[in-house]
Amino acid sequence: MRGILFAVYGLLFTVGLVSCAQKEYRKNTNFVFGTIYNITYQNDKDLQQEIEAELMKVDGEFSMFNPQSTVARLNRGDSSVERSAMFQEICQLAQTVNRETNGAFDVTVAPLVNAWGFGFKHEQLPTPTQVDSLLQIRNQMDFSAIAKGYGCDVVARLLESHDIHNYMVEIGGEVVVSGLNAKGDNWHIGITKPTDDSVSVDGEMQAVLSITDKAMATSGNYRNFYYQGGRKYAHTIDPRTGYPVQHSLLSATVFAADCATADAYATSFMVLGVDGAKEVLQRHPELMAYLIYTDEQGQLAVWSSPALSDYQ
Repeated sequence: MRGILFAVYGLLFTVGLVSCAQKEYRKNTNFVFGTIYNITYQNDKDLQQEIEAELMKVDGEFSMFNPQSTVARLNRGDSSVERSAMFQEICQLAQTVNRETNGAFDVTVAPLVNAWGFGFKHEQLPTPTQVDSLLQIRNQMDFSAIAKGYGCDVVARLLESHDIHNYMVEIGGEVVVSGLNAKGDNWHIGITKPTDDSVSVDGEMQAVLSITDKAMATSGNYRNFYYQGGRKYAHTIDPRTGYPVQHSLLSATVFAADCATADAYATSFMVLGVDGAKEVLQRHPELMAYLIYTDEQGQLAVWSSPALSDYQ
């Protein structure tokens, strides 16, 4: 009898393993935050409805274009708005990154972004006097440089709460990966080669990395820009000067434990440039970065954290 019981338990254990191994990889795709999300995960149930409910919570807190969002209401001076735990979490992270980058990341940059025509489009560039005035009046917030990354984190938390550990969450190029892909390998994530073309969607890869259990975010000036008066204006505004940045760094990809952090530092590095980014990385060994810039001859060049060699 004991032998029969052991045989039954062994059979049930084996069936459980097979059942787990046979869980299919599902893919959910849709629009959110003005971009596209792609979420792949191993589970026997489709979770798209739950995923989108979580993403709508993020939109309801941080969207600049949702008039009922928390940030939109605060920017209108609505003092009755309650700041949720989600809102406070991101505000605290934003303050930390601001401090660690000497002001290169600042969510109160919204009036300057709008003044330069990257939030709400217009034709007239701000005068130096207007820029100086806006630097003093920082009464509006813009979380667009951190919201997509945070959205990835929120979805990753949802998947983990369902005991799902093999997944890739991608929202507009910001990524969180865990476990293995459907082939049993690490996830393969591409870093786009910068091209000076604001409508390019070809996405030629500069590099493809094999990673797992990491978050990754990229910021760049090579698509969101315009020319006026023969001069190029990139969308990254230095919150310390009030002007669009002018340096050789074209894109910054940052790897961190969570995507909101990676997102914020990627934006900061686009403000700081190559040398400034390296200084921050020296103080934060938990971060890694892949920086693409133009060298003195005008050619594309790459600098990456030494630890990233394990992922190539």
